[in-house]
Amino acid sequence: MAEILKHVKWQDIVDILVISFVVYRLLLLLYGTRAMQLVKGLLVIGLLSALARLLELSTISWFMGQILGIMVIAVPIVFQPELRKVLEELGRGNIWKRHKVQKRAESIADEISKALIYMKSQRIGALLVLQRETGLKDFWRTAVILDAAISQELLISLFWINNPLHDGAVILDQSRIIAAGCYLPLTENSELSRWIGTRHRAGLGVTEVSDSISLIVSEERGEVSLAINGHLSRNLKDDQVHKLLVHYFSDEDTSQQSFLDTLREEIKSLGAKEV
Repeated sequence: MAEILKHVKWQDIVDILVISFVVYRLLLLLYGTRAMQLVKGLLVIGLLSALARLLELSTISWFMGQILGIMVIAVPIVFQPELRKVLEELGRGNIWKRHKVQKRAESIADEISKALIYMKSQRIGALLVLQRETGLKDFWRTAVILDAAISQELLISLFWINNPLHDGAVILDQSRIIAAGCYLPLTENSELSRWIGTRHRAGLGVTEVSDSISLIVSEERGEVSLAINGHLSRNLKDDQVHKLLVHYFSDEDTSQQSFLDTLREEIKSLGAKEV
């Protein structure tokens, strides 16, 4: 090792640091996209190829080399939209901002997730509405305007049983708690089970007239449900709720359709019951 270090120049160290930093920033841009799964697959293939060469397994080594050759041609074609987006964000300078946006999204998601976990454990009913492109001013302008930072303690206190605002909904956007004590339209879906209560019907109803997302805590069952685009999914797991919130708070530049697709994939992958 000492002999190798003698031949290392300061330029070599700078080269390694710069390349490592660039790769790290590119991976941050790819995080949360389909292309990230591709990167993981390429790493696995590369490791298997290196292991095959180390063990002198010539057939496996040749086969892995052929796969990597095909991938070099196929990747730019299959993942053209993702690669174009990475280059566009690189040109705008978003490569430096993505990490901050992700950290902020995870921090807010943590606050809301902890509040939901506490409320369902204590059987405190709650209804959170996440505003998106369609404004919900018709529902919050007659409520109690808060314009407050999102925090676990504030959310819990708003739905505390003796709080006069606990029966209404709390409306949030991607940065603040807009208002509390909001009253929402009930769903017109006549096929719902009669055991679905008023809070769930209100959470579902607002998603039928807007592109908003509702998170409902059931005081009877101690579970969290999700309403989106007129569909209700019950008994979400804690890690699922957290992932959905991170997607919401970090997804400002994503189209509505891709965002809905992401939510549906998360629901299916973690086995929430859809009503």
